[in-house]
This record gives sequence, C-alpha cells and structure tokens, in this order.
Amino acid sequence: MREDGIVSASLQEEERQFEATLRPRKLDDFAGQAKVKENLAIAIEAARRRGEAMDHVLLYGPPGLGKTTLAGIIAAELGVTIQQTSGPVLQKKLDLVGILSNIQDREVFFIDEIHRLLPDVEEMIYSALEDFRMDILIGTGPGARTVAMELKKFTAIGATTRQGLISAPLRGRFGLVLRLNHYEMEELARIVTRSARLLEIEVDNQGAEEIARRSRGTPRIANRLLRRVRDYAQVRAAGHVDADVARRALDLLEVDRFGLDEIDQKIMLTVLEKYGGGPVGLNTIAASIDEEPDTIEEVYEPYLIQLGFLDRTPRGRMATEQAFEYFKIPRRIRGAQNTLF
Repeated sequence: MREDGIVSASLQEEERQFEATLRPRKLDDFAGQAKVKENLAIAIEAARRRGEAMDHVLLYGPPGLGKTTLAGIIAAELGVTIQQTSGPVLQKKLDLVGILSNIQDREVFFIDEIHRLLPDVEEMIYSALEDFRMDILIGTGPGARTVAMELKKFTAIGATTRQGLISAPLRGRFGLVLRLNHYEMEELARIVTRSARLLEIEVDNQGAEEIARRSRGTPRIANRLLRRVRDYAQVRAAGHVDADVARRALDLLEVDRFGLDEIDQKIMLTVLEKYGGGPVGLNTIAASIDEEPDTIEEVYEPYLIQLGFLDRTPRGRMATEQAFEYFKIPRRIRGAQNTLF
C-alpha cells in the first residue's frame, strides 16, 4: 500500500508539473473563451490605469477548462504575485486570517473549489472581500472582545465547478462572474499545436485536429492525450504525429472519436436502450448507472449536450436523433420502449 501511495503521489505531481509547463502566461496566448478574455482584458486594463486592485472574479465551469490558468494570467497581467489555496484547505477561521493578514497590496488571492468553503470560514470572508477587513474574536467568555483587522486591498479569484453550491451572499461579493464553456475543436487544435511546439513534438494540422476531436472540449484532456500520442509516435512512428498516427494511438487507448468515456456511454445507453430515448429523470439515470446525480449533471451532461446527443427538457432527459444514429440503436427498440411510457 505504501508503494502504491508513493507512486500515485509521484504521478500526480508529474502531471501537475507537466500542465504547468504548458500553461500560457499572457491573456493573448490563452486560446478560446473570447468573451471571458474580453471582459478580463477590460477589467485588468482599468485596474492598471487606476493603480488599484482589480475587482474580485468568480470563474465557473466544468473542470479542465483553464480556471487556474486564468488566475495566474490575471496576476501576471496585473504585475503582482498570487497566493493560492482551495476551499477544502481552509478548515478554520485562523487559516484564512493567517493568509489574508500577510496579503500584499493589489495581490491576487486565488481560492480553488470555493464552493467547498466551510460555513464559518465563508461568513468570515464576506467582510474581507467587501470591506477589506476581518473581525477577529479575542478571548472567551465575558472577557471576549472583537478586534477589526484592516487588510490591504487585494483581488480575490474564486474557481468552482459547482456554481449552484455557492451561496448568494458569497456570489454577490464578486464583481465579475464568468463562465468557461467547453472548447470548439478548432480552438483545441490550436492548443494542441502550441503544446506540441513547447514539448518539441512534430504534429501536423491533421494530427492536432484528431487529438482535439477526442478531447471532450477540454484543454487538460487534450494535453494529456498529446502526451500519450507522443509516446506512441516515438515508439511506432519515428516521432512524427499525423492523423493516422494519432488515430491509431487513440484507438489503442480506447478513446472514443468524440472522447466519450465509460460513464458517458453508460448514460447514453441507459437513456437510449433502457428508456427508449426518454424522457427520463436525472435521478433515474443516476440510480441506473450507480453514479451521483450531481456528478452527471455537472461533469458529464454539459459535454453530451454540446455534442448534440442529449437534451434537457421539463419532462426529463431525452436522446437526440444524432445519438440514436451514433450509438446504432435500432429504431424498433426506441418505438417499443416509448409505448411503455
């Protein structure tokens, strides 16, 4: 068990270092998310001209789309340092006090998974974000007193995959609330090409597009697949990645041509075969595949909807014509099932 733990931790650290080397440092180098970039560019430039801390930013969207990368870019564009933490790490009020008491003027304070802040920590952060002060309780019992700690003006950036779990009071403290969406294939191809250049991998346009097509609209997955295709190309294709090499490598990895994984396919086949294409409720799907409803709704459904395989309707989830064709589900099954509901 100990060796497994060490190996796992080592692999995770290797993945983090790999991702860090590929992250863009400037807003102009960040591919996709045009509206998000435009809003941030305006806010950054306005803050620089005034010589003030930028307004607080909340970034939300599915995992792997660049929220952490954007936080680093914002700090770099503002010319300040960044302090980084996450919701689960801030377990006590003193943890927050310790960080914010040392924060510098106009510095960026990045909180990943901000939806996982504990209630008492979240309540304490309200005044820090709005008034740049914290009320600290000193002592206990009759002699206890509250002391106000003034903070230097900073920029808080929160990141979450679960915007619905963030309370209205916390969300209201952020001046910019921006959603990151899944990337188009052309945008991901540009990201793959850029990453390949940084990693000194020979990838032609068709090879980059094939990797992008199977990356679920997610840059993190695209970079991970590029790494695996690189290994295959070095061993089987003299190091050069074209469409055929990428296709063979990804087929060997059992990566669907749309990037669908096992859970994606379970969801779609449940809707298509078991419930005749729907409509079917989210909880019913979750019970059928033994997965949490929130995970399906936040992680898997957005991509399936983007692909045009699934629709959310007032009556439940419904498969599209495109889904029936792609999964090769006979129409007679759909007709037979629909007669039962």
